[in-house]
This record gives sequence, C-alpha cells and structure tokens, in this order.
Amino acid sequence: MSYDKDNIFAKILRGEIPCDKVFENEHSLAFNDISPQAKIHVLVIPKGAYKDIDDFCTNASEEEIIGFTKAVSEVFKITGVSESKGGKGFRALANTGSDGSQEVPHFHLHVMGGEALGLRGLRKN
Repeated sequence: MSYDKDNIFAKILRGEIPCDKVFENEHSLAFNDISPQAKIHVLVIPKGAYKDIDDFCTNASEEEIIGFTKAVSEVFKITGVSESKGGKGFRALANTGSDGSQEVPHFHLHVMGGEALGLRGLRKN
C-alpha cells in the first residue's frame, strides 16, 4: 500500500472534509471517529504524509515524532481515559498493512476507551 494523497485523512488535513476536532498541534490532528467502536474513539494523525506507523517511525523528523506523541498524550487527558486523570485505561492501536486491516493509507492511531473493552477485536491464540 502506497501513500494516496487523496485519502480521506489527507482531505481532512487540507480542510476539504470537516472533522469533529478533539486536539491539534503543529504536527498532529486528533478527531472523533465517525464510526466509533467504543464509547470514546479518537483518531490521532500526523500532518505529514506517512502511510503507516513503520513509515512514520522511519521517516518522520524528531519534531514530528515528539509532536505526535504529545498529541496522543493530550488526547488521553482530554477524553478522560488517562488513569492520571481519573480514567480506567484505554486501548491505543495502529492498524498497519493488509494483515493489520489498515483501511486508510495515512498513519493513524486509534485511542479507544470510556468503557471496558475486553478482548473485542483481538484474536486469542
């Protein structure tokens, strides 16, 4: 899967498609998922054109990586899933490639919580 500059997240970043913004900084944007799989389901994306977490970790600048990490941390706090803010925990998940069921070729991290998630969506081995 290669980066598609016309993917839905690229269009959101360009302002062509609206989003329900949760947080934004210089390097990242976080918004509520339009098809939530949990009570809280936020997507955090870098503003750079990275197709997946491997691409991001390999090619992003140190500033982009730090900015993204700080954005994720802010989302934990804003949504109240962070145990330091009274939450009971969360799941942070990045689907990558066809085996990982990645649907949009732009790196994104799912932050899910606000309820007990159990093993939903995880295969037991």
